[in-house]
Amino acid sequence: MTSIDFARAMPRRRQAAVALAITAAIVAAWLSLHVVAVWFLDAPAHPVVAALCLIGLTWLSVGLFIIAHDAMHGAVVPGAPRANRAIGTLALALYAGFSFRRMIVQHMRHHRSPGTDDDPDFAHGGPVRWYASFVLHYFGWREFWVLGSATILYALILGDRWPYVLYWAVPSILASIQLFVFGTWLPHRTDDYAPFADSHNARSPAMSDTLSLLTCYHFGGYHHEHHLHPGVPWWRLPGTRARAKDAP
Repeated sequence: MTSIDFARAMPRRRQAAVALAITAAIVAAWLSLHVVAVWFLDAPAHPVVAALCLIGLTWLSVGLFIIAHDAMHGAVVPGAPRANRAIGTLALALYAGFSFRRMIVQHMRHHRSPGTDDDPDFAHGGPVRWYASFVLHYFGWREFWVLGSATILYALILGDRWPYVLYWAVPSILASIQLFVFGTWLPHRTDDYAPFADSHNARSPAMSDTLSLLTCYHFGGYHHEHHLHPGVPWWRLPGTRARAKDAP
């Protein structure tokens, strides 16, 4: 079954309705937890709650990036590029002020030449060197000034609570590490960990669906499937493997 077959397996209106509902839930959850952590949390008095907020915001920040990623592939609202661009722009703005236009150009390069020297997400060497290259490639001067200015402005608005701006910055950083490890390094590493099945130079590390969801919204456990069917949204990726097994 081809990528187009998988993308069309669910009617566009139904996929858009489900995708928009999931997107709204992730954005609303992120905004709610962000407001609680930044504006109302007394971290020294409630360290366990503070830690849970950090963990929750990190996972939801990964979700914001995944929303933007699906928008790049037109998978949030199929057949509506303007809506996908608007949703992706909002998600990346909340995540870390990244440029959707720059991100989509680079990500399409990744899909054209995965795991090669023409792939902006790929680098030789160990995971630390690879992650540094990964960050430096996407975090340019524009991102530096936008994110820096937004952080300073937010801290000024917070007044005496200015240290709590870290509940925006730290989850974004931790989410970038999580996205890199489970969504880039493990699926595309070129050592003897596991052979690649085809020219996509991607693998799907063995893990349960629960772990796949918690680590990278299924872009870890189903990364090869994503490269085979890039138009399929993250929440449908587990189904691609089952459908492939059932296909004649």
